[in-house]
Order: sequence, then structure tokens, then C-alpha cells
Amino acid sequence: MDTEKRKPYLGTPQATIAILDKYKFVFQKKYGQNFLIDPHVLDRIMEAAGITPEDFVLEIGPGIGTMTQYLAANAREVTAVEIDRALIPILHDTLSGFDNVEIINEDILKLDIRALAQRKNGGRPIKVVANLPYYITTPIIMGLFESRVPVESITIMVQKEVADRMQTGPGSKDYGALSLAVQYYADPEIVANVPPNCFMPRPNVGSSVIRLKSHPTPVVDVKDEKLMFRLIRASFNQRRKTLVNGLKNSPDLSFTKEQIEAAVTAIGKPLNIRGEALTLEEFAGLANAFLSQQRT
Repeated sequence: MDTEKRKPYLGTPQATIAILDKYKFVFQKKYGQNFLIDPHVLDRIMEAAGITPEDFVLEIGPGIGTMTQYLAANAREVTAVEIDRALIPILHDTLSGFDNVEIINEDILKLDIRALAQRKNGGRPIKVVANLPYYITTPIIMGLFESRVPVESITIMVQKEVADRMQTGPGSKDYGALSLAVQYYADPEIVANVPPNCFMPRPNVGSSVIRLKSHPTPVVDVKDEKLMFRLIRASFNQRRKTLVNGLKNSPDLSFTKEQIEAAVTAIGKPLNIRGEALTLEEFAGLANAFLSQQRT
């Protein structure tokens, strides 16, 4: 491969405008497209993701290939999954100098990522990097974790408010089901805050780069994780109610008030506590307490 071609050249406003004009590209609002135009931010993402020449990287939503060029210059191999068919000829153009990139025109939520990881990386943990549209951030992240795709880390650009929710703990107004779900699977760390002027077109809100490093072993001892997440969702669906009332009124649960009160007492909490005060470990304990009731 020509080493000169391996150098990323996108990532500036001028280069981005030139490509968009060349292909007369029209932004699709339904895809939430905002392309990065700041090389310093791109360098920070590469640094945070820790991409090495041994890595296989899955990129979600490559756009015109700006971050893909940086990934391809650093990784062994990159698969870039893009849903917008209009971007595929642009990607073939901007990535023509890289022989280690595969472009897939597909909806990431419908792609068999486990099979991809097996084919590209022998089933070993992969690294995921993405500049995610705000409207689909949670389904993509939770889809990766819940399907048990072997993932070492996910380094993503998301809306700042969403990043804050992912890494916060009990007592914060941002704390909720997403915080607990992410922290069950990974250790989240915000590594950079990115203002709107780093994108084209400019979004209306600030963004953050957050790195989610998968836990090598479970961080809590829970016998039934599906039950734990039903309890978490029920307790945050009605934040202003006590934990007992939130669980009692949930259509997803069928416990009596007496069973709920017994389980809350079993984890050493007062009956007037709200769900937003419980840690991940305490929600795991609560799920285990309900299972203990069923066995007695």
C-alpha cells in the first residue's frame, strides 16, 4: 500500500465541503448526520480508543469516511457500517487509498455483529468506535452489550447529556436506567467534551466522547439479570414514587406489596426509599431477594 495514501486528509471544513460538493450530497435529517471537522477531536478519539495495528475495529456510521481514515491508518482492519446508501460511493472514494477497510451498507441494528466479530477477529473482543446520531445512541449501545457481542471497548461521540447519564451515580438528576445498564456492562469515562462548531452541520447541543470499557468479569452478583433490569425500569418509570409503589404499579411485575416490602427490607433499605437512591449492587440484591422468596 502506498504509505502516502494512508495519511488521513479529511477532518477539516475545507476537505469536507469539497467532498460534499463533489457528490452534491444532501444531509438526511432522519439519519441525524453531523460530520466531524476538527482534527484535534479525531486525534483525541483515536487516543481514547487506543487503536493499535493488531486491532479489528467496527465503526458505526462512518459518514463520508473522516474518522474511518484515521482508524484505517492505525488499525489492522476496519469494518464501517453505514445505513445511508447515498454515502456509499463517497466512502469508496475517500477510502480508496486504504486496503484494510470493508464498507457495509446496512442498518447496524439488523447486522449480525457476533458473526462479523467471528469472521474478522476470530471471536476475540473487538473495538467499536462511532459518532452516533443522538436518536439511536441507546439502542445501539444496549444492542451491543445485551447480544453479548465480544467487545473490548466502545468509544463513541454522543450528546453530552447522554454521556453524563451514562457515567453518573445515585443522587444525580441524570441517574437512571441507562446509567445502571451501561455500568452493569462497562466502566464509562467521558474523555472529551466537543462543542457544536466541531461538526458540519452544527448540532444544537454539545457532544462528548465517552469510552465504555467492558468489564472482564461481572461487577455484581445477580442470579437473574432480566429481572434486575425489569426492577430498574419499573423504579425509574415513576421516579417521584417510592420504590415500593413504583414496583407495585409496574405492568412488568407481578409481586404483591407484601413481597416488595419484604425484598426492600431484606436489602436493608427503608420502605419510603426511592429507586433513584439505589446503587447497581443494591438493585442486584433486590432481584436476588425476590428470587429467594420464590424458593421458600
